[in-house]
Amino acid sequence: MENSVMQKRIETFKAFGETLKCAKVYFREDWEVLYFDLQGKMFGMMSDQASEDAIITLKNLPEKNEELREIYAGTVIPGYYTNKNHWNSIKLASEELSDEAIKQLIETSYQLVYQKLTKKLKAAIEE
Repeated sequence: MENSVMQKRIETFKAFGETLKCAKVYFREDWEVLYFDLQGKMFGMMSDQASEDAIITLKNLPEKNEELREIYAGTVIPGYYTNKNHWNSIKLASEELSDEAIKQLIETSYQLVYQKLTKKLKAAIEE
């Protein structure tokens, strides 16, 4: 995949993340990644520059992560710098997973993090 197409993909996922209720996606200097944030909790991180190594790292259920790694071997890998049971990294250079499929995974990651929030934080989102 050429870099301009991949950069557009990165922008698409950043914009999508920002459409989720109370979510923020911003460049986190100390990690040098685009950080997907829900009430101070991470629900994803993604390379901000298109390159052969660009990835997005998202949360999912452990059994679903295993399944995705088997189906998309080489494209979906254990989460980079995260708990390998709960996080997968997806290589953005691969077109094996469509933008829609990755948006669905972003949404799943968001929901899993949302479910773990305190009642108070959930109430703040629902207001």
